[in-house]
Amino acid sequence: MIRLLSLFLLSTAWLQVQAQTNVLTLGVTGDGKTDDTAAIQKAVNEHGSLLFPKGTYKLSRTIAVDLSKTGLAALSSDGTARFIMSGAGPAFQIIGHHEGTAAPSSLKPEVWEQERTPMISGLEVFGAHPEADAFSIGGTMQVTLHRVVVSKCRHAVILTPRNRNVLISDCHLYDNTGIGVFLDNVNLHQINIVGCHISYNRGGGVVSRGGNVRNLHIGTCDIEGNHHADSPPSANVELDSTGGSIGEVAITGCTLQHTSKAPGSANIRILGAGTDPNLERRVGRAHTREGNVTITANVFSDVRVNIEVKESRGVVISGNTFWEGFEHDILAENCEHLIVSHNNFDRNPRYLVNGFDNSENNGLVFKGCSDSSISGNIIAGVVRQRAAVDVQDGRRLMITGNSILDSDGAGLRLESVQQSLISDNLIRDDREGDKKSKEPSLLLIGGNDNQIGANLLGNGKKVE
Repeated sequence: MIRLLSLFLLSTAWLQVQAQTNVLTLGVTGDGKTDDTAAIQKAVNEHGSLLFPKGTYKLSRTIAVDLSKTGLAALSSDGTARFIMSGAGPAFQIIGHHEGTAAPSSLKPEVWEQERTPMISGLEVFGAHPEADAFSIGGTMQVTLHRVVVSKCRHAVILTPRNRNVLISDCHLYDNTGIGVFLDNVNLHQINIVGCHISYNRGGGVVSRGGNVRNLHIGTCDIEGNHHADSPPSANVELDSTGGSIGEVAITGCTLQHTSKAPGSANIRILGAGTDPNLERRVGRAHTREGNVTITANVFSDVRVNIEVKESRGVVISGNTFWEGFEHDILAENCEHLIVSHNNFDRNPRYLVNGFDNSENNGLVFKGCSDSSISGNIIAGVVRQRAAVDVQDGRRLMITGNSILDSDGAGLRLESVQQSLISDNLIRDDREGDKKSKEPSLLLIGGNDNQIGANLLGNGKKVE
């Protein structure tokens, strides 16, 4: 019975592929020599749903897929169709006309009937122009990119100005001069990026700037090396709310790493100072603190700062593994409701063979943060820092149950901290000889109205 069901499903999938129009029957050559742009554009306009057999398809300008004209559309291959884009701009532009939300009641009937769920599957795009992009997508409802390969382009995937319910899965976005997935000032709710390799894109891996973005889920991806020593500072994941609003984000089960040689490199960078013209009147501050971001069960290493978060609210960093933050593992500034819990900040000795010769500093820095919790973490091997955990100008903080071990400088340094609870921390340096820090385990500078509870301190407490 199971075998019969499997054969039925395979035959159904094959019939669906066969139902697409084979472009080689429509005057497209795929021979790698002929400019197929005009023939492909004509095929898209007339048929909408196209199958590209194995071949190399030369493009000199953008193929526009206007869903109001094509109707339901899909472009697919089995992974053996390669498109060489020799012109500026996107190889493929998906143009939809959805202006509502993700709610069914906001969908115009004609958009749902004619434009829903455009799909791109199994295509490879190779850039042969410095301003060539692969896919530009706008105005769509339920667009899906699956098993797509992009390299040597500028940006791999651009989402602008408005989309809903985007799926990007099982893609390889590799070695591009710009960004892997670029949310470019887009109004976009509901986007899942799952199971992808997004690597060696010089402008960043997954980057969202401005716009209005909600429900961004990044899961089980390998996102690495999206920086370059000769390019502006970038991040493997960047959420920049400047001029807009970004929130409701989950980053889960990913590996994020490389490269520390690029100035300003970060694995995750969150800049939460968004824009709300009514905010200053209501709370006396010109910029919002965007957030509601959960970062959990990821592996971070080999950048200047593993996680940089500024002007944000409601960021949870929990259950992750960190090492090789060459400047810092975490740098948090002017944040509220920040939770850093049950993470491992350590370098396994097996990584001593990687040639860095202990040149990474690591360490956690919190500046101007309030109403936040730092609890249950293991923090070890911080070097060349004045403290393993450095807290400045904090208010209403819970710093509890951490193990802060074998690090240079003070273990926990609190400067101008107020109304905070510091309790049940284990802070020791048991390294031998000159390696052992001579600084106090707990250093208090200024501050008031704090409660210092029971802490196990290997080198005592000092108050200045």
